[in-house]
Amino acid sequence: MFFDSEYERVYTGSFINVQFLQNILQDGGINSITRDDMKSGMAAGFGGGIPDHIQLFVKKSDVEAAVPIIEKSLS
Repeated sequence: MFFDSEYERVYTGSFINVQFLQNILQDGGINSITRDDMKSGMAAGFGGGIPDHIQLFVKKSDVEAAVPIIEKSLS
């Protein structure tokens, strides 16, 4: 059974890009969280994930506002 999260992935990329986007979203009043499978795997004692493949998530209720901000910021 899949976990039904209140968050949705809106971007995947480098740590630097994700940090940049988090700051832009925060300035717009949108909170976000990240997921780094590589870092999590290393902390747990096993490898895993893809280097520089950080996922950025926002609440599903914020996706409609976040996506245009992300697209504009990366263009």
